[in-house]
Amino acid sequence: MSPSYASRTPRRTGSDTRPPAPPTPRLHFVTGKGGSGKTTLASALALALADEGHKVLLVELEGRQDLAGVFGIAPLPYGERLVTSGLGGGEVYGLAIDTEEAFLEYLEMFYRMGSAGKVLHKVGAVDFATTVAPGLKDILLTGKLKEITSRSAGGRWIYDAVVVDSPPTGRIARFLNVTVESGRLATTGPIGRHSRSVATLLHSPQTTVHIAALPTAMALQECLETVAELRAVDLPVGRVLLNQVVPDVYRPVERTGLEDALRRVGVEPDGGLTEALLAQYERRRGQVEAQRRYVGRLREEDVSYVAVPELTGGVDAGSLYSLAETIRSGLDGAAEPFGERTSPETRAEEERDPPPTDGTDSTGGSA
Repeated sequence: MSPSYASRTPRRTGSDTRPPAPPTPRLHFVTGKGGSGKTTLASALALALADEGHKVLLVELEGRQDLAGVFGIAPLPYGERLVTSGLGGGEVYGLAIDTEEAFLEYLEMFYRMGSAGKVLHKVGAVDFATTVAPGLKDILLTGKLKEITSRSAGGRWIYDAVVVDSPPTGRIARFLNVTVESGRLATTGPIGRHSRSVATLLHSPQTTVHIAALPTAMALQECLETVAELRAVDLPVGRVLLNQVVPDVYRPVERTGLEDALRRVGVEPDGGLTEALLAQYERRRGQVEAQRRYVGRLREEDVSYVAVPELTGGVDAGSLYSLAETIRSGLDGAAEPFGERTSPETRAEEERDPPPTDGTDSTGGSA
């Protein structure tokens, strides 16, 4: 049974000044293939988690300033900045992590190399080190995320939740598991201790990995492969955010009925118009039937999902908050029951002409 993501950190009273027991989870990674909408969905997730009186940090890792584009703001600095209000009235902050700055922080924190680190930065050694040793970059980024997530003051966590616009699905398992490998290599010293502490957080119930995916055969297959990779290294899988889902209700349409309907609204049907409308109907019907099979695959693999509706008008402030509403409902356990909200007319039509069951979608791809 998935935990409720709406549970929030309770305040503590009296002499107990330890950070209160956190909601589960607090650290949310959103991954996905390019074009899946992962940055938009990560932004909507941050809005969804920002209830009244709470602070959520939305983090970008790859230096493209995509989050600034989503919110229509200036590029984010390497320092937390208030971006907007959340769905429940809380605050959403933004941060773009700079790898070189994170490296300097690391040198200062564990080796007290503040001034020496700045010299290394000036001569380009920091950039060289993170380029020739890409695993080091991942260690720095995950270490920074651990430091942010662990901050507390006055008996409360600084951020009630941290949402990360993460590396793509092809790299996410290696990215999140890098500190396990580095901890095995460095069994003693600050690097080993740091790696193990980060790995403990990332493999704990405080962390979850959500996967943004489009409702297509190829995207679904890659999504399920990513789920398997994450589970193989004991990384917690959250929800599949099934993006750009079309409504799961349609009525059977025949040529005669369509032409009669056109005449009732004052449009005289001709062959070209009727054929175009029927073709559009068949395309949409194929989409819906394929989506049902994809959702069936997710259920077979015991993967929870949230059906995120298609935005026909693009993403703006209003639609972003609408997506946040959908995601919050899904995270709280009310995942969209896609494939079950069919009309009596649709069910009757399916009994006469059932969807294909041979593993192919409407475009001939494998489901």
